[in-house]
Amino acid sequence: MTFGSATVLRDVTMDVRPGEIHALIGQNGSGKSTLAKILTGLYRPDAGSRVMVDGADLRLPIRPDESRAAGVGVVHQSLGLVADATVLENTRLGRFQGSRFLRRIDWRAEAEAIQAVFDRLGPRRIPLDAKVADLHEDEKAVVAIARAVQDLAEGGGVIIFDESTRALGRESLERFYGLLDRIVATGTSALLITHRLEEVVEAADRVTVLRDGEIVVAGQEVEGMTKSDLAHLMLGREVEGLDRRSAAATATDAAPVVVGGLVGRNVRELSLSILPGEVVGVTGLSGSGHDDVPYLISGVSQAEGGTVTLPAGRVAFKGLSPATAIRNGIALVPEGRETAGICGGMSVTENISFPQTCAGRASGKVRPLDSGNEKRRAAEWIERLDVRPPWPHAMLKNLSGGNQQKVLLAKWLATDPALLVLHEPTQAVDVGARKIIVEAVRGAAREGRAVLVAGSDENELALLCDRVLVFSDGVVGRELTGEFTPHDIVESIYTDSSRAKLRERNPQGVS
Repeated sequence: MTFGSATVLRDVTMDVRPGEIHALIGQNGSGKSTLAKILTGLYRPDAGSRVMVDGADLRLPIRPDESRAAGVGVVHQSLGLVADATVLENTRLGRFQGSRFLRRIDWRAEAEAIQAVFDRLGPRRIPLDAKVADLHEDEKAVVAIARAVQDLAEGGGVIIFDESTRALGRESLERFYGLLDRIVATGTSALLITHRLEEVVEAADRVTVLRDGEIVVAGQEVEGMTKSDLAHLMLGREVEGLDRRSAAATATDAAPVVVGGLVGRNVRELSLSILPGEVVGVTGLSGSGHDDVPYLISGVSQAEGGTVTLPAGRVAFKGLSPATAIRNGIALVPEGRETAGICGGMSVTENISFPQTCAGRASGKVRPLDSGNEKRRAAEWIERLDVRPPWPHAMLKNLSGGNQQKVLLAKWLATDPALLVLHEPTQAVDVGARKIIVEAVRGAAREGRAVLVAGSDENELALLCDRVLVFSDGVVGRELTGEFTPHDIVESIYTDSSRAKLRERNPQGVS
């Protein structure tokens, strides 16, 4: 596959066997996304390329209607659901069958058709009239999977998961494994394109590794492999491990950032203090409230009450706007960089300089975007975070996901915040980018910033944090301090929650 004079994929040949879960991994820029876009019809491959499903050739470039008819289902990275539409409307969109004479949609028949698909996926019930916006993340994933598998004959075809689990926490991931097992148990194949190496170890039968556009490992059995083994295959070198962060070095007389009585969506009376140089984590099950904390503190979501005390003074959360939060030294690195964090049609320099530019315009001091100061700032952060390619004027949409995440982090570190708030900071990035991002967050703390990390990755939290607050039903149920492990975090989440505990993977599906 070539773009102009640049070759992105070279002689990529792989097979996915009936009834197997086949993982495709590679670091950012390895060619995974390009291959996924070829298989889903977004890109036209070079002449001589060939794609076969169940022994039949697909015409290239692949057309969505023809691929569905041939038995190819796709669950996209963003799931591709319409938030304001119902479950039924999302799953049957593009497939509605009108009545023979009146050409009206037979809603009862449509509901029966998709309910049969949900029944194949397991006994868990999702109301067909529910709005997708009101569903939990794992329920949204089930809806996207149902939409994809409804066109597949039972026991045939292949379903492609293109980074589809990026937003799933541990509890939801276990449910996803159950769905995956149900699908392949009938003989349908699954291609799992992922950054999450634990998914490969826990769920896949075989793995193929892309590096610099070429396959370096083709269909190797996963049994007995570790995440370190997979990382080595991806990068072509041993990955230097990240040690657990040492205790925060803070001055005893340093004034902490103090959050008092924060009340908002799913959060009840949160109070905490974070010393400059300290990293505090918040976690919990989906819906427990920890995911809402970053957006309430930064003014993105409206709080009902509470205050935060910063070096700039005390600020009330009620009525707080993002602009006011930024002016007072609060910076938010949100989850979902594509929709909430970056401007893909702008350059790396423009993205990094965006907060300062907006602040200048708000104060009436409009200045050219490509000033020497902005170029120097961008070049400094490109070097510090090893953004690749290291081109200040590159369009951000043309960078890999891991490098986009580095630019997003650089944008807010460049504002020199007193409180750095991050939500799932290493979601959907490869192990190399993850190491750089973790070190950058640690560096921000060493430079005297208070850091708050909201996340569901227990390994990341154990690496980064001095303390971890475990949420349950909107309040902090437990605080972990001192020497704690990822296992301690998981145990605290499920011990303190009144909801269902973590269960073992069940090949027969989920309840």
